[in-house]
This record gives sequence, structure tokens and C-alpha cells, in this order.
Amino acid sequence: MHEAALAYGVGTEQVYGAGHGFGHGQVVAWAGGGNGLFETIGVDKHIRHRAVDIGTQLQGQLIVHQHDEVRAIRAAGPGPEAMGVLGIAAYAGLLSARPDTIVYPTARFDGRSITERWDHHRYLAEHLPSAGLGRLRMGLVDPGTVTLGNFTYGFTRDEIGYKLAACRDLGLGPSVACFEPGYIRVLLDFFNAGRVPPGSLVKFYFCAGPPLFGLPPSEAALDLYVDLLAGTGLPWAVAVLGGDVVGSGMARWAIERGGHVRVGLEDFASPEGRQPTNAELVAEVADVARACGRPVATPSEAAALLHLP
Repeated sequence: MHEAALAYGVGTEQVYGAGHGFGHGQVVAWAGGGNGLFETIGVDKHIRHRAVDIGTQLQGQLIVHQHDEVRAIRAAGPGPEAMGVLGIAAYAGLLSARPDTIVYPTARFDGRSITERWDHHRYLAEHLPSAGLGRLRMGLVDPGTVTLGNFTYGFTRDEIGYKLAACRDLGLGPSVACFEPGYIRVLLDFFNAGRVPPGSLVKFYFCAGPPLFGLPPSEAALDLYVDLLAGTGLPWAVAVLGGDVVGSGMARWAIERGGHVRVGLEDFASPEGRQPTNAELVAEVADVARACGRPVATPSEAAALLHLP
């Protein structure tokens, strides 16, 4: 299974610095394997969704997570239809060619209320089917707040509850990014109250380089996350931002524990100046997965593993 995102803007040169390519028009991808998944992020050249065939760029990915340039969002207007229209424009060619692809947007970063920041999901849920593009099956639910350099990104408890309830109402599987362990504790509070919908995918983000946040990519840090999530049955994946998920050992540690891996150019950084292609990074994780006895899944197997609605 693959998840991809067209990543633009949001002042992300201040968020992730030179070692993290988010915000430079790269595609973020997600791949899956057998009884596990691995996520791959990045393509080997910058793209813009209006100028390229996304289906050609993604090469079989199942999940597409889309960011738009802030200037384009503001030009489109203030309501949820602004990002919704941009999302449909980004997804149309891909979904026409591959209707089984799962798509979901990011938050609106300049929104002042949760409805301004999230309700384009509602617009897409309504208008994708009427446009003949299938239905929205996944939604963004990041359960906390983090400071990334000079950029603060996050949501209050009420806003997190709003997103989870909306995902349940709309039949969406939450995509849950956790920048630090407190995110898991907040998610568990909702989970124990029966408020986390089926189809949730929890992603543990480890930080290997500036700007610093959360936990470093160590085996002890992974075990802390795994222990926090134990007993829930929720599928989980790891990511090493500003570093090397394979070279750090995180990919193997996760796969051996039954977890999944996100890998690719957006996250990758090398102090030695190594410049691999995205395909090389993906192949490295695939090799680790095979060595651990966890073969790569088909898109339908990956969707079933996530229990997507």
C-alpha cells in the first residue's frame, strides 16, 4: 500500500530545515507489506499537481495525502470549499484512472476555527462521489500540538474530538500522526471512551535532526510508544524525520515488533551527504521486510489490514 502527499508551502523551510524536503513539491508515499505496511515519502524530482500526471508519478500508490500551496488556498477563498475544490482538482486524474486509490487532505493551516481547518473533508466526502470519483475513505486526525522550529502546529482536545466524531459520521479512517508520546495518551483517552473510529492508523514520528521535537530514533523510544499503544489492536508505523529510518535501525525494530515503516526523500537526511533516490530508499526497507519474513501486501490486503470503512 502507498500513501502520497503533494506537499507545498506552509513556511515549511522553517519547520523542517534543509534536511527535510516537506514543502518543496515532493510526493509523499505509503507502501505496504504482507502482514505489515511500509510508507515511502518523496519522488526524485519536484512536481506540481497542475503540471503533471499524478497517476504517472505515484506508480500504483493506494493512499494519496494532498497539500496545497497556501497562496492557492487563500486565492480560492475562505470556506471549506476552497481546499475541497483544490483537492478534487488534484485527485481527478488519479481517481479517474485508479478509483481504488484512497485520498485525504491535510489541515488548512491558516484557518482560525476547527471548521475552517478541517471541514473541507466534509466537502470532499460530499462532492467526490457526485464528481464520479468514488468516496473519501480517510481523514486527518493529529491529536496534539508540536513546535517545529518557528512553526506551531496542533489542535485542542475539543478539536481532536470534533475530527474523530466527524470521521465516524463520514465513514473515514483516521490518519493519526504522533509527534511525541503525549499524542498517544490523548488518543488513548478517546479510544478508551469508544470515540476512535475503525480504520485508524497511528504513526510514531521520531526526530533525528533539526528542528528538534519528540523522541530520538532509538529502540528504547520505540518500545515506549509500543507499550503505550499495547492492547488497542491499532496498526502503527514509524517514521524518522531528518534522518535515516533504515540506517538508524528503526525500520528493522518496527518490523520485528509487528509494526510498519514510513521511508522516503521527504524524511531522509544524511550527515555524510548521501543522496539516494526514493526508489533506493524504498528498496532498502523492502529488503529489511523480506529479511524479517514480512512480504509486501497488495493494495486490497493493505486496506483490509487497516480495517478501512
